[in-house]
Amino acid sequence: MTSSATPDASPAGSDSWWEKLGPGLITGAADDDPSGIATYTQAGAQFGYALGWTVVLTWPLMVGIQLASARIGRVTGKNLTETFTRFCPGWIVVSLVLLLVVANVINLGADLSAMGEATALVLPGPAAAYAVGFGVVSLLLQVFVSYAQYVRVLKWLTLSLFAYVGVVLAVEVDWAAAARGIFAPALQWNREFVTTVVAILGTTISPYLFFWQASQEVEEIRRVPEDQPLRRAPEQARRQLRRLRIDTVAGMGFSNLIAFFMITAAAATLHAHGHARIDTTAQAAAALRPIAGDAAFLLFALGIVGTGMLALPVLAGSAADAVASWFHLRKGLSLTLSQGRSFYGILAAAMAIGTLISISGLDPIAALVGAAVINAVISVPVMVAVMIAASSPKVMGGIVLPRKWKLLGWLATAAMAAASLALLATSVL
Repeated sequence: MTSSATPDASPAGSDSWWEKLGPGLITGAADDDPSGIATYTQAGAQFGYALGWTVVLTWPLMVGIQLASARIGRVTGKNLTETFTRFCPGWIVVSLVLLLVVANVINLGADLSAMGEATALVLPGPAAAYAVGFGVVSLLLQVFVSYAQYVRVLKWLTLSLFAYVGVVLAVEVDWAAAARGIFAPALQWNREFVTTVVAILGTTISPYLFFWQASQEVEEIRRVPEDQPLRRAPEQARRQLRRLRIDTVAGMGFSNLIAFFMITAAAATLHAHGHARIDTTAQAAAALRPIAGDAAFLLFALGIVGTGMLALPVLAGSAADAVASWFHLRKGLSLTLSQGRSFYGILAAAMAIGTLISISGLDPIAALVGAAVINAVISVPVMVAVMIAASSPKVMGGIVLPRKWKLLGWLATAAMAAASLALLATSVL
């Protein structure tokens, strides 16, 4: 992104609550991308209210691993790829970066496809054309709008997620059943149930979110003139670490609250009326129209587009940042096009491949849920590396991750590993 304007920075202690929310809020909201919408909608359609407990469970786990990632960026001034190279063999870092890129590109394609389909339900024209259009617009915004301005746009796009609160308010919900789904769920041991749980975990705790939040903390250090990596400026630690906690806890809480509304909306409409299997996002939105009316239908469709525009730069940017770091290229969304031609070339390639996937005829729901499962499996090695880095005095100096956050981060890692093993077990047996 070009950044000809002088970065604006608020004096210490003068920030409003909205200003305190940044990388954590955007990361949490981007977690509810069309991939998440597809996964949560399918979960609610297939199993009703029975999976509400998953989003309650994942909130503290998300906070633990995302806070560890954010602290790495803020303390070291380095992103995750650069940090991993300090203590991991090169082949491990390359493998993690490749897995991230593959998952992100698939996710990009599936998200664009879902956005195109949703738009075609509301406006005349082919879904593929809309998908290509969204990809081009997103790329141009990332390259030619200043980082400081684009961050503000992304923060306001998070409000699009309230569309799913609106869907719930527009339909009749069995709140007693929804409460049982959280506090007394009926668990099942079969491939469909376990795959859905793993998909929810994979779309909620995703590798691209770790990379993005860490890299955005690095971008914020570059954007704000007086900010420094905390290893070099420990006097800033108290204020910055407090901001990180507020930002991350609020961002992940917002993300999971919206996920609960998505599951609840699908349970109250699709599942309650026998639509247990959703094959496309268009089918999910169209099924809402006769059940819940035009308002719910429009909110669902527009929510897919809004969250997609929020998630596309997160997916493409985190992949480009990781690849550029491995090759020691100048990187960052704050660079002008002339300063970061290689970085923006990588970002454009990711968007182009994702766009081609989106118009290839791939089943959007299958691809979106599949991407979530892929994310769940590859999260484990990335999370192990994040937790080792965040706990290492060699990497973090005297600002290592505190014990309570370390516990949550390792619990999140263990939960993802257990979910992946359960998926393997139910697939084999």
